[in-house]
Amino acid sequence: MMIPALELKTIKKSWGALQVIHGIDLHIEEGEFVVFVGPSGCGKSTLLRLIAGLDDPTSGDILLQGKRVNTVPASERGLSMVFQSYALYPHMSVRQNLSFGLENLRMDRVEIDRRVDDAAALLQIDPLMARRPGQLSGGQRQRVAIGRAIVREPQIFLFDEPLSNLDAELRLQMRVEIANLHAQLGNTMIYVTHDQVEAMTMADRIVVLRSGQIEQVGKPLELYNRPCNKFVAGFLGAPQMNFLSGMIHPDGTLDMDCGLKMPVRLGQTLSQPEKCTLGLRPENIGVSLDGAGDMTVKVQNFEQLGSVTYIYTVFANGETLTVQLGQQIPLRRGQEIGVTFDPNRFHIFAGEDERALELIGRATA
Repeated sequence: MMIPALELKTIKKSWGALQVIHGIDLHIEEGEFVVFVGPSGCGKSTLLRLIAGLDDPTSGDILLQGKRVNTVPASERGLSMVFQSYALYPHMSVRQNLSFGLENLRMDRVEIDRRVDDAAALLQIDPLMARRPGQLSGGQRQRVAIGRAIVREPQIFLFDEPLSNLDAELRLQMRVEIANLHAQLGNTMIYVTHDQVEAMTMADRIVVLRSGQIEQVGKPLELYNRPCNKFVAGFLGAPQMNFLSGMIHPDGTLDMDCGLKMPVRLGQTLSQPEKCTLGLRPENIGVSLDGAGDMTVKVQNFEQLGSVTYIYTVFANGETLTVQLGQQIPLRRGQEIGVTFDPNRFHIFAGEDERALELIGRATA
C-alpha cells in the first residue's frame, strides 16, 4: 500500500475562542492535483497555511510521506508555495528572482543555474530573464512566481488563489499552463480557489469546504453529478443549479410551490411528508416556444452567445428558473414558453442538512 503524499488527521485550528478549522481528515495521493474550493471564509487558505507550516494546528496531525511534521519548520518541509500576490523582488531581474532562494540555501552555483534554466525553459520565460518585474505583464510575473517554486524541486506545490489578480483571458491561459505543468512534472499539487470553474477544469479531486469543514471530496464530475447536499450542488456549476421549493411525500410525489407535480422513485423510505428543494441543472431543461411542456414560464431576460443561449424565466409564484440551450432560438422579453424537466436528471434535497435523497433510475450526468 502506497503512503499518501499528505495526510491530515483531525486537524483543528482556533484563533483564541474562534475555531476556524473543525477536525478535518484528508489524504492526498502522490502526484494528485487536488483543489480546495469554497466561499470566502470557509477555511481553505488557512488549511493550506497549516500544510505549509506557516501556521500551527491547534490539534491533530499533519503527515508528509507518512512522517508527522507538526513541529517541522516551513523551510524544511520540502514544499513550495505560490501566493495570490506575486511577491517578486522589484529590484532583481527574473533570473535573480528565480535563483535568490537557492543562493540563500548556499547551493552550488552550477546546480542553481541548471534549475533556473530548466524552469525557464519549462515555463517559456527564457527571453525574459534579464527583465525586472516592472517590465513584465501579469501573466509573465505569475510564471516567474511559479518558476521560483519549481526551482526548489519540492515534494508538493501549494497554490493560494494564484490567478485571482489576472484578467479573464489570462486566467484561462494560466489555468491551462498550470494543468500542463502538472502533467509534465508529475508532482503533487494542492490548489486553493473560490472559482468553481478552476476547480472543475484542473482538479483530479475537489475538496469542497464550508465553515471550516469538508462537505464532500471527489472527482469533478462525481461532485457535479452526485452532490451530497444542496450546498455542494449550488456551488459547482455555471450557471448555478436552479432550486425550487416544495414537499416530497412518502409515496414519492413531488408537490412544488411553483405548481409542478410529478412522481419520483425514492431509494429510501420517508415516514412523513418533508419540505424539500428540487434541484435542476440549467442544461437539463427543455424548451418549447409554443408553450407545451411540464410548466409554463415567462421570459424575463436572455443572453444569446452564439453557441449557447441563457434564458432567465419566472414562474407565476415568483420563483426563477434559468435555462441553458446549446442552440440559437428566437426570443423576446415577456413571452411565455413551455419548459420540460427530465425525470432522470434532477436532484431532491431534504432535511435540516439539506441532504440529497437517493433516487432510483437517475442518470449519472
